[in-house]
Amino acid sequence: MEEIEHKLVNVGALKLHIAEIGTGPNVVVFLHGFPEIWYSWRHQMIALASAGFRAIAPDFRGYGLSDSPPQPEKTNFSHLLHDLLAILDALSLSKVFIVGKDFGSRPAYLFSILHPERVLGVITLGVPYVPPRPALYDKVLPEGFYIFRWAVPGRAEADFGRFDAKTVVRNVYILFSKSEIPIADENQEIMDLVAPDTPLPSWFTEEDLATYGALYEKSGFRTALQVPYRSFGEDFNLSDPVVKVPALLIMGGKDYVFKFPGIEDLTKGEKAKEFVPNLEITFIPEGTHFVQEQFPEQVNQLILAFLAKHI
Repeated sequence: MEEIEHKLVNVGALKLHIAEIGTGPNVVVFLHGFPEIWYSWRHQMIALASAGFRAIAPDFRGYGLSDSPPQPEKTNFSHLLHDLLAILDALSLSKVFIVGKDFGSRPAYLFSILHPERVLGVITLGVPYVPPRPALYDKVLPEGFYIFRWAVPGRAEADFGRFDAKTVVRNVYILFSKSEIPIADENQEIMDLVAPDTPLPSWFTEEDLATYGALYEKSGFRTALQVPYRSFGEDFNLSDPVVKVPALLIMGGKDYVFKFPGIEDLTKGEKAKEFVPNLEITFIPEGTHFVQEQFPEQVNQLILAFLAKHI
């Protein structure tokens, strides 16, 4: 971990933090999810650097050690795509592999569609490519569904505000490590779904939690709630929504995301390759939504095998 270097990249008026390790000619950029941060890729970054790759993991704007935008409530996925392009240009990286986890999968795939000349391949974990369309869960899942709750301005802020940042991250890690979608009752908030004495997942240490807690204590949750949870309806005006670069999807077999309407089709059926024709799919049977932290060696091997095929 001490070999990972940290720097700030100027993107417009913002300074965005990146963590970096390795000096190889082939570069892999890691995009985190929620409630994650660059640190969630620690195992993969070290393994790839040892294998001769240069690994870079930014904190999205408003996350971790990156500056928060002046108006977090106006931030959207297009800003993340702009930031990624600016980071590649600032570091003089002409072509990279992109690895995305959770909502980081969305900018990973979209960037490959909008800037295919800059992308050698895409790997995503926990979330498949979902082509632009109205969300299928809108008519299926109840009002207490966590995305519905967090999409309402002020509601998650009030819920999270009862606790320190470390406790919020702890609770979300516990919830997202389960196989069921977090859904609250009518008179209950999402944070109330986790009892105070619930243990952390065995693969997630108190030291890990302290690191996440300190980073979210700095950034807060304003931008994190805006992107992704209040930006899912954004229209990207894609003339062709097909992902043409080589792609790998890694899913934990016990990931709660499988319970989302339509996800089975996008991960196990022919529909998965309708929009990502060069897609490979791998399942880690005991894996949860945080499969890269839970089973780092298996994930590292899968990533390295994919990279070797497409260098």
